[in-house]
Amino acid sequence: MWIGISLGISLAISLFVPFPYSLPIIMAVFILLSFYMRKRALRRMGIPGTTGMFGSSSLSYYCMTCGTKHNQAACPKCGSKMKRVGS
Repeated sequence: MWIGISLGISLAISLFVPFPYSLPIIMAVFILLSFYMRKRALRRMGIPGTTGMFGSSSLSYYCMTCGTKHNQAACPKCGSKMKRVGS
């Protein structure tokens, strides 16, 4: 259904806006519509809104060697790069 809506909006934009300007506008509308549909689908599944574009910030990482909680590439306490994800 959203593809039909996107196509209709794209055709309307291409009729009223000249070619060189209509192409980026159509792409922007398609991307914004995709983000809207994604957010709506996640809300239907009961997943709360994410803070960033690709995930939530509620994840915590724990060092597998010493157990220190951190969000860095290497553990600040022991320097190990092996970590596991916790809540």
